[in-house]
Amino acid sequence: MKMATKGRKTFIMFLLAFLIGFFVISVAEVLRSSFAPSGPGPDVQVASAVSTLDVPRTPVSFADLAEKLKPAVVNISTTKTVRSGGFRSPFGQGSPFGRNFGGDDFFERFFGDIPQRQFKQRSLGSGFIISDDGYIFTNNHVVEQADKILVKLSDGKEYEAKVIGKDAKTDIALIKIKANGSLPVVETGDSDKLRVGDWVMAIGNPFGLEQTVTAGIVSAKGRVIGAGPYDNFIQTDASINPGNSGGPLFGMDGKVIGINTAIVAQGQGIGFAIPINMAKTILPDLKAKGKVVRGWLGVSVQDISEEIAQSMKLKDKSGALISDVFKDDPADKAGLKSGDVVTEINGKLVKDTHELLMMIAGFRVGETIKVKIIRDGQERVISITIAERTDKAELASAQQSGEAFGMTVQEITPEIARHLGLASAKGLIVVDVQEGSVAEEVGIQPQDIILQVNKVKTTTLKEYQREIAKAGEKGSILLLIKRGKTTFFVPLMK
Repeated sequence: MKMATKGRKTFIMFLLAFLIGFFVISVAEVLRSSFAPSGPGPDVQVASAVSTLDVPRTPVSFADLAEKLKPAVVNISTTKTVRSGGFRSPFGQGSPFGRNFGGDDFFERFFGDIPQRQFKQRSLGSGFIISDDGYIFTNNHVVEQADKILVKLSDGKEYEAKVIGKDAKTDIALIKIKANGSLPVVETGDSDKLRVGDWVMAIGNPFGLEQTVTAGIVSAKGRVIGAGPYDNFIQTDASINPGNSGGPLFGMDGKVIGINTAIVAQGQGIGFAIPINMAKTILPDLKAKGKVVRGWLGVSVQDISEEIAQSMKLKDKSGALISDVFKDDPADKAGLKSGDVVTEINGKLVKDTHELLMMIAGFRVGETIKVKIIRDGQERVISITIAERTDKAELASAQQSGEAFGMTVQEITPEIARHLGLASAKGLIVVDVQEGSVAEEVGIQPQDIILQVNKVKTTTLKEYQREIAKAGEKGSILLLIKRGKTTFFVPLMK
């Protein structure tokens, strides 16, 4: 009896131990399943704890990719002859007294007959080989005005290069070397598919330090930084420094998606690269013609502000406002007018002036396009044949009135025209802008020439006063202003 009782106790203890063990194992399995990383294993690290998103992980190493791509990245050194710009003060950039002792021309008078001298200026940059017969992409500013261009490969071999084509507006240049045998080349990717947050890697020669590799992510796309009319930069936080210019920006597939070009000198982790698709688009012209042939409409345009949209009774700010139409150019021949708002090109919406400029530049010379405009509240579609954009000077462009909107306007006299170098003595000029006035707030300046008031041409003071009086009931006017070679609209509201 006692043995039976003892056996029962042993069985119960064994059962309890088994159940506790099973429970512990089950809990451990649940915890392991909940916190274990999913997806690729040892070659990645977990970048996010969010399990509902398939987020790519940070690469453990860029070494294999860098080793594969380095041979196609080159060091570019240039030499150009520079003539000294005349006499320089012995104090360098400025006198310790603020001005040159004895007056600004003191040293010039006594030492100005010292002859100018020539000296060699050297600079460094980067580039990458795009074909095995020696074509190389780099920046225009790397090779511009160079007397001699020397290309050094990763294996130490050096070759003299010649410029095949260059384009200052996009800062892209195509150079070529002659080498024995086949050269290592890069593969170009599709920069349009690039996404903000994608990993990228730059290879170049910052400060002359050859074959330097840096990595980061795409910080932004479509950046306009004022470098030129076709700004469309990729922004990245991969370290880019002087000497990186012209080097490649790679995606993680090893394809070039950008040409490293610019930096923000005061910033850290702010670099800019030209999208490779832009370079591929102009490559045929660079090879065949040595320059880029772009489309040209013959208009000066400006973005539409809230005030302009309100003044012109537009539904929103989208589109590009034509402020000037150049005589005998395609837009003029097709009937476009100052004050027209371009909203579509060949059915594609035009967001702003930058987008319009990029679209027109991409059309072939002689191609006919459909331009949708808004004129006086009505939509129209006009056919225009694209011409070639040239490097000619482009116009992107005595009684006084009473004050209106805080500015004083006067008819242009022959004396004023002669003094300012104006082609004609006809028209109206702003002679004074009151501090703190509406006119000052919108940026009107003395010597601005008024061409139109509410899209009515005004050349006399009487015409100007008449249109101002008409607009007085609404409390707002829209002026067409010419400043130097630029023409633009300015809204004024009380």
